[in-house]
Amino acid sequence: METKNDSKIESHAKHLASSWRNREGVQPLTALDPELSIDDAYYVQLHTIQEYVENGQKITGKKIGLTSKAMQDMLGVGEPDYGHLTDAMEVKNGGEISFKRVLQPKVEGELAFILKEDLVGPNVTSLDVLQATDVIVPALEIVDSRVKDWKITLADTVADNASSGLYLLGGTPKKITEIDIKQIGMALYKNNELQNTGVGAAALGDPVNCVAWLANKLAKYDITLKAGEVILSGALSAAVEAKPGDHFRAKFAELGEVSVSFTE
Repeated sequence: METKNDSKIESHAKHLASSWRNREGVQPLTALDPELSIDDAYYVQLHTIQEYVENGQKITGKKIGLTSKAMQDMLGVGEPDYGHLTDAMEVKNGGEISFKRVLQPKVEGELAFILKEDLVGPNVTSLDVLQATDVIVPALEIVDSRVKDWKITLADTVADNASSGLYLLGGTPKKITEIDIKQIGMALYKNNELQNTGVGAAALGDPVNCVAWLANKLAKYDITLKAGEVILSGALSAAVEAKPGDHFRAKFAELGEVSVSFTE
């Protein structure tokens, strides 16, 4: 993992980390450093992830964000972003999440790729992704922001590990050749009330395209997607705010269900 030795990068990473210490959101980095580039924001992210690894966490995969045109338009960008997943972020299907582990969480339903082969950019194609994928499983991502009130720009969310929080996998794994991933439908429920629905094609037209984009983007930072890693390929519908006492469940056609509850 290539990191950048820069006092500004380290300072920005510490600023975001202080949100956990104080249990409240912080000012956006772009308010402190209006010239913060997307490239520098990725190095802030990498600095944080390197500290996680040095403290014993293991990288389990990646998440892709901003895969819908609506979200890209909202932040004025033309491509997705990504963040890292670690073993400390994984929650068991049907489990509980204490609000002591989160700040201002929202829940998204997604399709997760489990890789059986490495994917090495920069020339990864959709066919390469299909060949490298072991199975597809349904997932919930709990996105979370260290930035107060989610007042983020693209650089802010990138630096903040693409607003990653926690994630969980569930349902019934399927070989990618057994399903039409673009047509997989998803319904997201909060406290047994339907919140929204989505379909695989909501993620860049095809979640496979998202994973190919990720593998090629990572090449710039000398990062390879590894066999066994989990790739959260992007939200299939809008994120839904979570509060203590809320129960979330997502049902996926052909893939089953995944669920989680939040406690005080």
